[in-house]
Amino acid sequence: MDSGSGGMSAGATIPINEEFFEQTIIEHMADTLGYEHLYGPDVPRTDSLYHDVFLIDVLQSSLWRINPGLPAAAIHEAILRLNDVDAGSLAQRNERFSDYVQSGVEVRFFDGKEERNDIVRLVDYDRAENNTFQVVNQWTFVEHEQKRPDIVVFVNGMPLVVFELKSPSREETDASDAYLQLRNYLKAIPSFFVPNAFLVMSDMTTTKVGTITSPEDRFSEWKSLDGDYSNNNTKWQTTIDGMFRKDRLCDILHNFICFNDSDEKVVKILAAYHQYFGVHKAAERAVEAIEGDGRIGVFWHTQGSGKSLSMVFLSHMLQDRIDSPTIVVITDRNDLDDQLFGQFSRCAAFLRQTPVQATSREDLRRLLEGRKANGIVFTTMQKFTERDEPLCDRSNVVVMIDEAHRGQYGLTETIKDDGTVSIGAAMQVRDALPNASYIGFTGTPIALDGRNTQEVFGGYIDVYDMTQAVEDEATVPVYYESRVVALNLDPDALEELDRAYKEYADEHDEESTERSKHAMGGLDAILGAPETIDTLCRDIVAHYEQNREGLLTGKAMIVAYSRPIAMAIYFKLMELRPEWRDKVGVVMTTSNKDPEEWYDVTHGVSDGSKSGGRTLDHKKDMERRFKSDDDPLKIAIVVDMWLTGFDVPSLATMYMYKPMRGHNLMQAIARVNRVYPGKEGGLIVDYIGIASALKAAMHDYTKRDQRKYGDMDIAKTAYPKFREKLSVCRDLLHGFDYRTHIFSGSKEELASCIAEGADWLLDRDREETREEFLKQSQLLVSAESLCKSMVSEEDQHEAAFFQVLRVQVMRTLGRSGSGGGGMSYEEFNKRVGAILEQTVQSEGVINLFDGGVEVSLFDESFLDEIARMREKNVALETLKRLIEEQVRSYKKTSIVKSEKFSEVLQRTLNGYLNGMLTNAEVIEELLKMAHEMMKEREEGEKLGLTKEELAFYDALTKPQAVRDFYTNEQLVAMTHELTDALRKNATIDWQEKKTARAGMRRAIKRLLKKYKYPPDEEREALDTVMAQCETWADNQTFQRD
Repeated sequence: MDSGSGGMSAGATIPINEEFFEQTIIEHMADTLGYEHLYGPDVPRTDSLYHDVFLIDVLQSSLWRINPGLPAAAIHEAILRLNDVDAGSLAQRNERFSDYVQSGVEVRFFDGKEERNDIVRLVDYDRAENNTFQVVNQWTFVEHEQKRPDIVVFVNGMPLVVFELKSPSREETDASDAYLQLRNYLKAIPSFFVPNAFLVMSDMTTTKVGTITSPEDRFSEWKSLDGDYSNNNTKWQTTIDGMFRKDRLCDILHNFICFNDSDEKVVKILAAYHQYFGVHKAAERAVEAIEGDGRIGVFWHTQGSGKSLSMVFLSHMLQDRIDSPTIVVITDRNDLDDQLFGQFSRCAAFLRQTPVQATSREDLRRLLEGRKANGIVFTTMQKFTERDEPLCDRSNVVVMIDEAHRGQYGLTETIKDDGTVSIGAAMQVRDALPNASYIGFTGTPIALDGRNTQEVFGGYIDVYDMTQAVEDEATVPVYYESRVVALNLDPDALEELDRAYKEYADEHDEESTERSKHAMGGLDAILGAPETIDTLCRDIVAHYEQNREGLLTGKAMIVAYSRPIAMAIYFKLMELRPEWRDKVGVVMTTSNKDPEEWYDVTHGVSDGSKSGGRTLDHKKDMERRFKSDDDPLKIAIVVDMWLTGFDVPSLATMYMYKPMRGHNLMQAIARVNRVYPGKEGGLIVDYIGIASALKAAMHDYTKRDQRKYGDMDIAKTAYPKFREKLSVCRDLLHGFDYRTHIFSGSKEELASCIAEGADWLLDRDREETREEFLKQSQLLVSAESLCKSMVSEEDQHEAAFFQVLRVQVMRTLGRSGSGGGGMSYEEFNKRVGAILEQTVQSEGVINLFDGGVEVSLFDESFLDEIARMREKNVALETLKRLIEEQVRSYKKTSIVKSEKFSEVLQRTLNGYLNGMLTNAEVIEELLKMAHEMMKEREEGEKLGLTKEELAFYDALTKPQAVRDFYTNEQLVAMTHELTDALRKNATIDWQEKKTARAGMRRAIKRLLKKYKYPPDEEREALDTVMAQCETWADNQTFQRD
């Protein structure tokens, strides 16, 4: 297809490798999407340094075409600005360039008569076909190192998307390895990523997209072509067709990439597919609503899936869809108002205006009354009051209501007992903004049969439910564990609690709130009784220390019924664990009437909060500390604050000691559903009896949500799964007697049993059993992380044995949990030690080999240790893996050694697999290979040759007869001269260019001719030397990543 791809004879087998995948994507983008394909090494450069970030000729011609009314001076000035984005970190430079891409480059130039200011647009967003789209493979760039990304998508000559691919057929690599490679690029060639819009990593099975600041767990799959989530799939073509259609890519560049800036760092955000399609649906409905009845609809995207950012993206898009819109964002609580306002403020540059926040009713009136156009205004529902005149009667006003639940926003008038008339909050907003259009955003479903909700908003715009969010790894599932029994509440107290729950309403209007307070009034005495608090805290301490402290970062939240109870819990925890003073904190509203002893707890700040003479307040200091994975603050006690809109991804445990219902309950428990590496799910530990409330809250969820997550009690989900997987693992180890050894109490016997178990699983006849055990033991670990409190010590001990066994087998096979690389022996032993320490209080560390032995194929003591091992299957697999790694290394450096040892290794392994050799005989053969490799390396050192030079020496001397024609000194001299010649003549990308390769071959032949090499009888020797030269060029000096 291009000058860089070789031909293939008819009937030949096509290797399904990285190059094949690369060419497949290129063909798809060229043939299906209409991109122009360029082969990187054939693209002319401005100089020989390979510093070109842009396709400069394409950039210049594209800017001329997109900006026809501007003179050459303006275009020239814009290109100078694009090449001069140097100051700051890579993220900061990328942010400035992204602003250029979205908004254009402001330039000042002389038009022949006077100085003028104008904007040079880099992308034509109105006509996608007016832009130039090119897909380029093997584009070399040199900065701190030389790198060559697999595929780069250039738009108008700018490298906006970088693909990193991994072979679909190599078991030891996957998309995670592609992520690591991308991170390496960002360090080695940062300037190339200044223009970057987003990154793509794929191994054909998994294809994910993210930005230059995204951690791996925030890369996500693009699963839809058209916003119909019922047809989602994870094929790589879905990502390509869903994101790289020319008009779609322009839309993403313009409307769905923003920066979430804070004092600590710059975070670049690319919308997920559900945000992209949901926002488009909302924008279309908004345009219709302004011309119609003002009801845009309800936007339901489950908690944790980026609802706040969807509001930001929509606000940005509406500025193009509606003429000078004013956007009013309404919440029902001050802390939610602050959180959402903070999110919008951090994205102010993307929004092209600065959001404002009403501080009072009077301030709200000032911000809205008489406003003619534009503006993003934040307020709470309570700041709207009854009034005779509207604040703003324009029709281009869009009201976004966050967490739009019918009880909060009544349209009706009600008459109180004293005869006064109360007007619903939604009615007050309608009166103030009579011609506005309304959209409700929610992370939990709304009962759409409610008249108020229909009247205010209309029906659903887009639904992204809990099931889809978990499938997309946008959130993790939330599990439930009941520990109400642990409190030993008497029957009368339980009856009072049940009665209060029946009365408790989840509305937030004034009357229902007062009614709820009255109904719940008796609970303070019950739940705050000293003996109850003592029992509660002792159980929390035991549960946390035994089951949750060592999980992830150990973050947990305790939700208390009231402020006095929150403080009682804090002081009791300090009594039980005085050393937890830095570990536990309280976040709640305060009052001037609070007891004096509360002050230091509710107002104190840490030393880290003091900076530049300014001290953060208690709440902000606690937020900073709790969001930091490394801070000693691990347990936060809250009442109402932090239960909505507060994200700590590593938070995995919530201890619930507060009656809650409906959307308030679902919002609260969603604090533990955020994605974090290694997080299987969040756990709600219930001390108050919320099970029925949870089930009731699920009634308005989608049918599949109800089916899948209607009852997440660990006693019915995770624990049965744990028991099932434990039984499966036991069955898979049938025939290996381990139970008597692991429960003997002897650490030495346990260590031996692990080694023997790994050896048993590694037997050649147990491959199917081994693979199934590796899979099932991983599922066992996942289930146990959620239900450990229900698992007996004996079962925990046995599960830990299975986990260590799995780790040892994986390590021996050179695998890791993610499928790439493999742990080092040090990492392996550290992990094993930690597992045993935690589970069976072992002080020892299981080591594959005695201490002090270097794990190296070229270390004699290591090879001796291998030969003496009792566990022959472990020895065989370890030795086989190390030799395979060395042979792979030879393939990049020495064609002679690669051919020689590949053949011997394959012959030996075939003999083993066919039953012709025992494992002991195979080990003996592999040890011979290892010693021969070691001997040849030592011989090279004696000749004074580097590893690189030794490879050329081997190629020159491969025919035995060559040694009869030349002295060893001549061969060594020839080797030095050949290596030097290659180093001097090779240039960047020469091995990708046919003409350059031909020239290199001619230079090598001239050099060898001087030595009259090869002898007439050994003409094929020249082919070997030429092949070695090309291997050196392809894999050594100019390595392809």
